[in-house]
Amino acid sequence: MPAASPEIRRFTSQRLSLAYADWGNRDAPLLVLVHGGRDHKRSWDWTAEALRNDFHVVAPDLRGHGESDWSSDGDYAPSDHVLDLAALMRHLGKDPATFIAHSLGGMITLRYAGLYPERVRKVVAIEGLGMSPRMMAERRTKPVDEVLRGWVEQKLANAGKTPRRYPDLAAAEARMREANPHLSGEQAAHLTRCGVRRHEDGSVSFAYDPGVFSFPVLDLSLDELKALWARIACPVLLLYGKDGTASNPLEDGRAAAFRNADVRYFDGAGHWLHHDRFEMFLAAAREFVR
Repeated sequence: MPAASPEIRRFTSQRLSLAYADWGNRDAPLLVLVHGGRDHKRSWDWTAEALRNDFHVVAPDLRGHGESDWSSDGDYAPSDHVLDLAALMRHLGKDPATFIAHSLGGMITLRYAGLYPERVRKVVAIEGLGMSPRMMAERRTKPVDEVLRGWVEQKLANAGKTPRRYPDLAAAEARMREANPHLSGEQAAHLTRCGVRRHEDGSVSFAYDPGVFSFPVLDLSLDELKALWARIACPVLLLYGKDGTASNPLEDGRAAAFRNADVRYFDGAGHWLHHDRFEMFLAAAREFVR
């Protein structure tokens, strides 16, 4: 369990109040840790503690996650998250920054780096390229009415959903372990304790809006994403667990879109490499960002 705790601060983006963890050392270069979907800022605590002496470490809660506000319309398009990240960077007022990001956080960060290459020093992205080319191609074969109707039906279904409640912290922790069997007991306990909302009757629910499950009805095409990635001027490290679910970017052609990207795979790790093989992840990330 991390020995220290960060200060929780807030900023505003598009009328939403969003939270971030600030680990201090503000005279040092800025390192921003961006979590994935249905996760939260404190999922980076081990990474932050390991790097806080060398960097000013900041870890935001994405909109709809953790202690950040939920979107009023339940919509969480990647473009909104990129806008929030830009608002955070303006709030912090420190360029260029280094980023370590996971999954959805990687998608957001790499788009931001393509939009503002001069503001980004280095990026480590863990399974952060988004849907595989095969998945994107399959989606494009569907008629537009089917895609739009599916999105409408999903949004209507999500509108009636409330976060699932667990009778106590132990039950929520068991669900956490079920979602990621690679977690140690210490990791599962910490991630659960920092990632739930407690209710008056003693029950708990994970702190994210059910609306974050929705895929956007419209998003950038693969060619548009590649054009954006090609604008990234800094070195990029793409990390994967061999037990993960993401497509290999060396094999599907996406890695070639970057000017300067290295791809590494790790045994014994799934989607959450930074938890599953923390020491190996940290060694690779530390060597890259220092």
